[in-house]
Amino acid sequence: MGTFFVFTLLALGVHDAVAVIHSLKYFYTASRGIPSFPEFVTVGLVNNQPISYYDSTQRREVPKQEWMKQTEEAEYWDKQTKISMATEKQFKASIDTVSQRLNQTKGPHIVQNMYGCEWDDETGKVNGFNQFGYNGEDYIAFNLETETWIAPKPEAMITKMKWDRDEAKIQKDKTYLTHVCVEWLKKYLEFGKQSLMRTVLPSIYLLQKSFLSPVTCHATGFYPDRAMLFWTKDGVELFEGVDPGEILPNHDGTFQVSTELDMSAVPSGDWGRYNCVFQLSGVKEDIITQLDKESIRSNAEKKMQTPSIL
Repeated sequence: MGTFFVFTLLALGVHDAVAVIHSLKYFYTASRGIPSFPEFVTVGLVNNQPISYYDSTQRREVPKQEWMKQTEEAEYWDKQTKISMATEKQFKASIDTVSQRLNQTKGPHIVQNMYGCEWDDETGKVNGFNQFGYNGEDYIAFNLETETWIAPKPEAMITKMKWDRDEAKIQKDKTYLTHVCVEWLKKYLEFGKQSLMRTVLPSIYLLQKSFLSPVTCHATGFYPDRAMLFWTKDGVELFEGVDPGEILPNHDGTFQVSTELDMSAVPSGDWGRYNCVFQLSGVKEDIITQLDKESIRSNAEKKMQTPSIL
């Protein structure tokens, strides 16, 4: 999907814990011509945890966290439902507009919008973003510093020029992204602090598909998602022969990540010099797992003894 919805992992210094950067994000997805998929979906997330959901099938905004059910009354969800229903109409119209400009009136199409803010709880630094995509590619994005819209595609220039001239909209967007959004983020962090501000350490597993496959270090069940997983040799981080993976969500709200290491050219006697290191934001001590063949879980088939035939 290009650079549009790529989540940037928050590096912990050179691998040192830093202050937590919190986020409030909303994702809108309008689609046409995709079977068994709602034509419009909205999801709200705090620190990448879903807090609200609406789609064009159920036509009702609903909470996705227990603390959201307890802190926001029925009137709030009625209001949000009306907003999402109105937004649904706008986005369906946007599909027609963009597809016509790109001369792509046939086939399935998707328009996406991601907007929200980030807040550093130590420095107080705030960042806001508002980005649109079409069929998985960047279409137009708001530059908060220059207060202008960026159009990577020529077809988006009409929208850019129109929105750049709308000073009232620009100031409204800026106020929301740098103030209103941040206030809502802080409110949600307070309401859901027992869930959102918790720290959960992972389970670490060493895996190998076959005897010749790379060794995978897999960390799962951790929270928050600001974590690092890497290999070291004699205490020095390795880059050659390493294939790092992305942090992915688990169904229970925790996260998982894996990193592979090619050990095919390493003598068996040297395996003990390698470690898998996991670091979690806010936790001072690393979790270090030494590479030990006896600890590896493998899918390699064991040779079965052929039964005797009488």
